[in-house]
Amino acid sequence: MQNYLEFSFKINPVQPWSEILMAELIEVGFDSFTEEHDGILGYIQKELFDEEAMKSLYVFNNEEVQIAYSYQEMPNINWNEEWEKNFSPINVEDKVLIRAEFHEAQPHLHEIIIQPKMSFGTGHHPTTHLMIQQMLEMDFQDKTVLDMGCGTSVLAIFAKQRGAGRTVAIDIDEWSVENSQENAARNGVELDIAQGTAENLGSEKFDIILANINRNILISDIPTYVSVLNKGGQLLLSGLCFFDVEDILEVCHKHGLTLKNKQQREEWMSLLLE
Repeated sequence: MQNYLEFSFKINPVQPWSEILMAELIEVGFDSFTEEHDGILGYIQKELFDEEAMKSLYVFNNEEVQIAYSYQEMPNINWNEEWEKNFSPINVEDKVLIRAEFHEAQPHLHEIIIQPKMSFGTGHHPTTHLMIQQMLEMDFQDKTVLDMGCGTSVLAIFAKQRGAGRTVAIDIDEWSVENSQENAARNGVELDIAQGTAENLGSEKFDIILANINRNILISDIPTYVSVLNKGGQLLLSGLCFFDVEDILEVCHKHGLTLKNKQQREEWMSLLLE
């Protein structure tokens, strides 16, 4: 069991900034959240907390939102168990259901079964939905696939279920690597899972790259993605807010990518590029 800090973030205005704040806090070690009427509660292992890193996040330096916070140390409890209690299924277009083993099965839907653990952030629900929604219209048959920032590897698993060939899943977080291995086995698919970042990519080429991360990492890593993307290959991005799209597309166009489709859910966007 880990010692955790509980942060109370007061946000003005709450929308759309609570979801944006959660997405960015995940990048500095926060791993679960509870939404409140005037903000959110966020939880992080005490040993991982870096106040300077948190304060340097984009959302804390944006004049359009005001964020105040306080925190306290939490008692030693089983946080995986608490995390599971707050994990709800994701239904995409009444076609795909992402659920845990303790949720009721829905045989009429295509199901992806995951054990959420600490590698799944509730702030990622809209972006996960967007990625799956776009993937439903893509051809994965025998394609080589890379899932960057894989988390639970739900996207890599879905790609394999759609007929993908060799599929690589990479995440910087040790929790995610362990969780991805368990989830791949749970869904009966074979993934090549590794801990690392885009810097660890070698010369192997891919037909499809999936990256549900965040604006800053995507802008930094798009040149690397392009370098390992086959000619005619596809890059599917999410983790973006609507106001990030222009900056992302500028980088994409600079590196020879063409926008094929974009979709929005709440304040979040996904972009399919070729």
